[in-house]
Amino acid sequence: MLDVIGLRYHPATAPAPVLADVSLQLTVGSPALVAGRSGSGKTTLLEVICGLAEADAGRFLWQGEALSSRQRRWLCGLVFQFPERHFLGLTVGQELKLGQRRLTAEKAEAVLEQVGLGNLSLQQAPERLSGGQQRRLALAVQLVRDARVLLLDEPTAGLDWTVREEVLQLIADLAKERALLVVTHEPELFRGVVERGWRLEQGTLRPLEAIHSGSLR
Repeated sequence: MLDVIGLRYHPATAPAPVLADVSLQLTVGSPALVAGRSGSGKTTLLEVICGLAEADAGRFLWQGEALSSRQRRWLCGLVFQFPERHFLGLTVGQELKLGQRRLTAEKAEAVLEQVGLGNLSLQQAPERLSGGQQRRLALAVQLVRDARVLLLDEPTAGLDWTVREEVLQLIADLAKERALLVVTHEPELFRGVVERGWRLEQGTLRPLEAIHSGSLR
């Protein structure tokens, strides 16, 4: 369980805090969601949680133990909205092995199978994959790292409906053994997948109502 308590983030270039006294709890097996408009601070929230940006105030606890920024970078796996922009490997195999020198071909293939890319060659170039395959590869990278907290930034953006449904099912499956947080401007797409949610407005969170049925507001 990851607890985020009293998080505040106010960059010098912003007239007001991007995040102000934000608190939330992420539990294994209970995927959560933060909704908000573009520019509301959703991506910033993920970057601060995973230690890529330094909070001005706040505490982070994993199973009740305080975490430093470095520890959060190991614990959390962040998948950006357009993960293909962050791929560094020339092949799928190289991408999976970044920072994982002892990764065997058998382990890499098993992880690809887990995310629905079992037929993909390790020699395939990531830029030649479809959008849905690139999202799955980005998730596979985090599974190789054994990230205990998955942070997903607009994971269905730009995907057609068929691929979107497949990615949603994958998210539901991955959340069974990990804490998982999705940020999105389309919360209605995650009905039936995500159990709890908040809306981020003016730097603060409020509960997202009717997440299982009816309109999300």
